[in-house]
Amino acid sequence: MYGRGSVPSAGRLGLLDDAAAANLATLGWSNEKSIDVLWSLSRAPDADLALRALVRLHDAAGPEWADIDAELRTDKGFRGRLFGVLGSSDAIGDHLVAETSSWRRLLSSELPDRDELFRQMLASVDAEPEAGEVEKGNLVYRAGITGPKAVVALRIAYRNLLLELAAHDVASTVEDEPVLWFPQVGAYLADLADAALTGALAVAYREVFADKPITVRLAVIAMGKCGARELNYVSDVDVVFVSEPADGKSARVAGEMMRVGTLAFFEVDAALRPEGKAGALTRTLESHLAYYKRWAKTWEFQALLKARPMTGDMELAREYYDAVNPMVWHAAERDDFVPEVQAMRRRVESLVPEELRDRNLKLGSGSLRDVEFAVQLLQMVHGRVDESLRVQATVDALAALTDGGYVGRDDGANLSASYQFLRLLEHRLQLQKLSRTHLLPEFGDDAGMRWLARAAHIRRQGDKDSTEVLRAEIRRQSLRIRRLHEKLFYRPLLESVMHFNADELTLSSAAAQRRLAALGYAKPDRALSHIRALASGAGRRGQIQLLILPRLLELIGRTPDPDAGLLNYRKLCDEVIDQDWFLRLLRDDGVVAERLMKLLGTSEFIANLLMRSPETIRLYSDGSHGPKLCEQQPEDVAKGLIASTVRQRDLKRAVAVARSHRRAELARIASADILGMMDVPQVCRALSSVWAAVLNAALTVVIDDSVRQSGEPAPARMAVIGMGRLGGGELGYGSDADVLFVCDPEPGVDEETAVKWARTVAENVRTMLGSPSQDPPLEVDTGLRPEGRNGPIVRTLASYAAYYEQWALPWEIQALLRAHQVAGDDDLGVAFLHMADRIRYPEGGVSGEAVKEIRRIKARVDSERLPRGADPMTHTKLGRGGLADIEWTVQLLQLKYAHRFPVLHNTSTLESLDAVGSVELLGENDVAQLKEAWLTATKARNALVLVRGKPVDQLPGPGQQLRQIAFAAGWAEDEGAEFLEHYLRVTRRAKVVVRKVFGA
Repeated sequence: MYGRGSVPSAGRLGLLDDAAAANLATLGWSNEKSIDVLWSLSRAPDADLALRALVRLHDAAGPEWADIDAELRTDKGFRGRLFGVLGSSDAIGDHLVAETSSWRRLLSSELPDRDELFRQMLASVDAEPEAGEVEKGNLVYRAGITGPKAVVALRIAYRNLLLELAAHDVASTVEDEPVLWFPQVGAYLADLADAALTGALAVAYREVFADKPITVRLAVIAMGKCGARELNYVSDVDVVFVSEPADGKSARVAGEMMRVGTLAFFEVDAALRPEGKAGALTRTLESHLAYYKRWAKTWEFQALLKARPMTGDMELAREYYDAVNPMVWHAAERDDFVPEVQAMRRRVESLVPEELRDRNLKLGSGSLRDVEFAVQLLQMVHGRVDESLRVQATVDALAALTDGGYVGRDDGANLSASYQFLRLLEHRLQLQKLSRTHLLPEFGDDAGMRWLARAAHIRRQGDKDSTEVLRAEIRRQSLRIRRLHEKLFYRPLLESVMHFNADELTLSSAAAQRRLAALGYAKPDRALSHIRALASGAGRRGQIQLLILPRLLELIGRTPDPDAGLLNYRKLCDEVIDQDWFLRLLRDDGVVAERLMKLLGTSEFIANLLMRSPETIRLYSDGSHGPKLCEQQPEDVAKGLIASTVRQRDLKRAVAVARSHRRAELARIASADILGMMDVPQVCRALSSVWAAVLNAALTVVIDDSVRQSGEPAPARMAVIGMGRLGGGELGYGSDADVLFVCDPEPGVDEETAVKWARTVAENVRTMLGSPSQDPPLEVDTGLRPEGRNGPIVRTLASYAAYYEQWALPWEIQALLRAHQVAGDDDLGVAFLHMADRIRYPEGGVSGEAVKEIRRIKARVDSERLPRGADPMTHTKLGRGGLADIEWTVQLLQLKYAHRFPVLHNTSTLESLDAVGSVELLGENDVAQLKEAWLTATKARNALVLVRGKPVDQLPGPGQQLRQIAFAAGWAEDEGAEFLEHYLRVTRRAKVVVRKVFGA
């Protein structure tokens, strides 16, 4: 159809090179007899590249060009193969020009079979089989040539065969030739690699043994993509060596084979061997088995999934395969299976720089690795009991999973198609320069995308050119992979409990439980019952659950405790069963879903709060200025809490309102904390602010109620003085509120009456707030008052002054260092602080005896206060370099030097440390170490409460719970050991500074 009419111009043929017309003339293709050839050339992936290569071939071939030209004019198949490969690969064009006679290899419409690949590779180095080995099925040959000559011969033979494959692979882009699908190409490349390394091994045997008898049995095991027979055009070929015996000779043969193979063909990598690059290059079969039984990690068994006998002593190779393959199918039963798989997945994702993720076909989101990871994990989970899944190639494994009912038919077919599409693009990109790349052309590189589209046989559609079509197709396929990657694991779980699509899916209850166990669920039977309950909801609610559950289950599976996360989600759904906004929000806002599932699977503390304060979940979305969780300021929250509470005239109703506000605020703060939106000081300030607001509201409500009932004005003013961490504005989630109640009689009221009334108010406040509740406790602790628990709960300002001036003990003076007004009458609170200043910051400083007593008490605390059985290294409050150590150190410096340096008049530990540094009482490094220890211990202590749901000070030892706490503290879920190591290191350094101060 293209042969009619006049000779097309270069521009009409898609030739953009200025020299195109001259090049066509050089080839003799500027006449009507060449029209068919020209139209074929125009369909090459890069017609200009193909034409330039043809001109070079014309010059190099000399008189032989006439034969090439004649074949091109008469043989459409040859034309398609030659134009296709020259328009696809600059590097193969170079090879064809250098080895001109190789063009004749493209005349055949058939590719050499596997036996022929081996014959040609071995013939290139004059290799002869060892006597008796071939008869036993072993590929043991000895080459006739060695050294650089052998490397060149092997390279030429390999490139010739690669030329043939590539030409047949891309021929269909030019002419109507049979299409080679990706599985065929990957398998052929693996066969070619087998033949190539057999040739390299023959050279290695000759190099090491010369003409002497070969005294080692060496088997080469293919791993990775080569082992799975889905190799790329340009890829490392992963191998493992098994030898009998494993001696210096076997290691020399293996090393020589790798050297020759790397020089001649591709990188030969043995890093997947036991102990990796640090391990012995060759091992006996017994040594391999001993390692895998005792030391191997989960990823090593996942690597063995692709292991395949490759070359050398195939009898030994099969013995290796038969021995190690069963181990693969029990790896999912290991305790560390899930954490290691999750960690491996994170590491893979982290390997891709942010700016390259949208271009990386192999490692980005919705990439080849997503498919391979999902398929391999499903194989390892279900292959334990279903031997039909024990296949190596990804496409074959997907087909087996589909046939076995572990993946729906449509999903399996779609995922396989998407995977093969991306692999096709990967092959075309690598073929261009014969370079190892997985990156799409840069954004804006239209020429690069146009070439790739044509190489992948993608054409214009309507008003969209091939570049637009390709970009849209890449987006579509990547999104489909990402969606199916999630669905592969979780949709079958729903279908197994809902019993629909039975003709497409047969995942049994036992299989579903195995899958859940592999995804991190410690009690998969219970998890399955939760899924069943969630998925069987009535009406619209049930339909939305079916829609969103696959995504939610995957998100929960990424958390430290999926079992708790799923249970908490089910309980939360039961609590909000009548609130339609909840499921709609999860369906429509992926950010909310992701954040909520992370929190439910991490924090029992937050989960319990959300059950009673679900409205907080609305804050998990992003507003116009960032996360809504961070839009509210503690001061505004405090004002709202107080205003809402004091409007209530009934005490019970008032406390319910105060608790409701506090509950929502605790949920907001804790959520922002775990999600990394608030740092430690911000968390502490916010927690202190809400506690102060609750005290203020409660005090106001109780006083108003007292006035209302008596019909008379209050006989005294009252203030609440925050002590300890409340006074310092540094409360944690598990902290009580340490306070002092102070009163001052109104004019004309005697002190006894005022104190009696104030004591009733204080007791009512404590009772009101401390009444039993499902919320975190509201304990108001007055144990730091004068005379301790034996003293009156309320004193007048004058009584406090008299006591402190006459009777104050050193520890009471120390306690006043953190006194700060938090509620009640501000003027009275400030007056108390002025009085306290005379005690805690006296002229000339506190006495030497008082300082000595503080040191003595600290020594007693260190030796006696630690709970029985506690680990002094990891107790966040009283342990080495913990909170008490840091706070006592700061307070000792304040007692000694605050009279000289007013900047030390501060109740905050962190701010006081800054002040200590500014007046150079400690060196900059010492201050930094104390601050880091305080922040680290506070973060850890808060994480303990968030995970356990109750006040706890002791970090656990290595294990699942430590990993959960590390995750809540901002570390990766598999970094529990690193978190603990960091904690120990930081607190150890801080303890050195503490001893320096207390020993002075």
